[in-house]
This record gives sequence, structure tokens and C-alpha cells, in this order.
Amino acid sequence: EVQLVESGGGLVQAGGSLRLSCAASGFTFDNYAIGWFRQAPGKEREGVSCISGSDGSTYYADSVKGRFTISSDNAKNTVYLQMSSLKPEDTAIYFCAAAYSYIATMNPYTYGYWGQGTQVTVSS
Repeated sequence: EVQLVESGGGLVQAGGSLRLSCAASGFTFDNYAIGWFRQAPGKEREGVSCISGSDGSTYYADSVKGRFTISSDNAKNTVYLQMSSLKPEDTAIYFCAAAYSYIATMNPYTYGYWGQGTQVTVSS
């Protein structure tokens, strides 16, 4: 059974940092793409970043480029999202998701497995 468990969310002041973790089980990272998505109240879910488990290719939304870094530890089946220079507009529930694909995309509809989410709140 595929399971994804996010952790690391919390309350931080603007300009601060957080590191989110996505612990995966039930599948081999090499054959999957992992994405981070977020959803703020009243807004649609949007792609933040994603990584290919096969070749490590990474992608970022324009809104987070230069501030967020996605990485994976395949031995631990864990994907991280290091978030720096956080802004109030980064406030949202952050989800990690897995897709059985060698290619990572920012389209949430390509991901079949989702975690329960972790809240990130950035105060001004």
C-alpha cells in the first residue's frame, strides 16, 4: 500500500525557513515522481515543486524559484522541501504526492497518491 506522510509544517515569521518532509512507503522511489503542492483557503491546489525519482530532475513554480529547494533521499524514501525567505502568501496546506512516472510534472491530476497535508503559516 502506498503511503505518504508529510511533516515539518508550522508557524514561522516572514523571512524565516521551514523544511517539509514527505516519508513514503509501499513503492520504490526510482519509478515514481514526487510533487509538492499547496492549497490556500479559497484557492485551487497549485504545484510548488516536483522531482523525478529516476533521474533527479527538478521543477519549481515561478513563485518559489530561488527560495525553495526540493531534494530526495532515496535510501530513506523521503523527499524534502526546504523553504526559505518565506512570505505570507506561502501560507497554505502543503501536500506531497506520488505518480508512477519517470517524468515529474506540476499537474496535480497526474498524481494518484496523496498525503494528508501539513499546515504552513507565515506571519507578517
